[in-house]
Amino acid sequence: MNLRSYLKSKLLSIFIQLSVVAFTTLLLTVLLVDRYAVIFIAGLYIVASIVMLTIEYVTKRGFYNKLMTQLDTLDQKYLLSSIMPEPNFLEGEILQEVLVTSNKGMNDQIARYKISSEEYKEYIETWVHEVKTPIASSKLIIENNASPVTRSIGEELSKIEDFVEQALFYSKSSSVEKDYIIKEVSLETLVKGIIRKNAKALIESKFTMELKQLSYNVYTDTKWIDFILGQIIANSIKYKRDPAKISFYAQENANSITLYIEDFGVGIDDKDIPKVFDKGFTGQNGRKYAQSTGIGLYLCRTLCDKLGLQLSLTSKGNKGVIVAIVFPVNRMMLFES
Repeated sequence: MNLRSYLKSKLLSIFIQLSVVAFTTLLLTVLLVDRYAVIFIAGLYIVASIVMLTIEYVTKRGFYNKLMTQLDTLDQKYLLSSIMPEPNFLEGEILQEVLVTSNKGMNDQIARYKISSEEYKEYIETWVHEVKTPIASSKLIIENNASPVTRSIGEELSKIEDFVEQALFYSKSSSVEKDYIIKEVSLETLVKGIIRKNAKALIESKFTMELKQLSYNVYTDTKWIDFILGQIIANSIKYKRDPAKISFYAQENANSITLYIEDFGVGIDDKDIPKVFDKGFTGQNGRKYAQSTGIGLYLCRTLCDKLGLQLSLTSKGNKGVIVAIVFPVNRMMLFES
């Protein structure tokens, strides 16, 4: 709040007061009051008005400047009403009452949405766990009744299972910190484990696997990193180009170890690279492949952020992509129970 804006807001009041002074002066002059008395009365009124405006300006400027300073320093702006200075003028009291009332209404609304969101999240997690049972039973029936048709159904069931697993991790992605254990694990063991889990799909897609320079230990949660690696492999399978190949290799840096997953598929258009981790973004390739959801890489980035890892992706034009996962070398991250 500056003086110019304050005086601008008081223009009407100042004009009225000056008009009153002019009328009073004219009236006293007509009544033949002594000239010095008229000047004294007019001057006294003007000085009193100036003093009142000054006191009001100083009071309001102090309050509003402090209020704006507190607002600028707050990360959660909605908390302003609970820490704002106590006003000692009517307009400030009204403002405080409005802010407190609106803030309470907003908090009540957020609480309702939060409860609804938690209930929906619990329902999704329960549904995911329940739906796994009929999927597993269906797979068992297929194994006991092997035929070209049942094998085809089994492949579709595997896709459904992947989407169900993705839904489960998505529902948990906002609270990873409540369900993870960071411990030291072998990078080579992680990679070989995820390859075994996806062996059937990789074999059916005729992928060649290359593993090199993986003799490093990293700090992470195995369950979540398995999901991240699984999503990356699933993308490589989805967007493969013959001859299909995935290469895993690592590089040690000063304060980190970087795992690279390189495929030789259709690649990603350069203009799509900045958006590949955005929720729901599918890009040019997503329009060509109907099974693309735009959720996989978004989940990978979200989980990496929660785990303190860095995730990046570079394209080799139409010759594949290279995904890099950076694991910090820091024993302070070890929270193994």
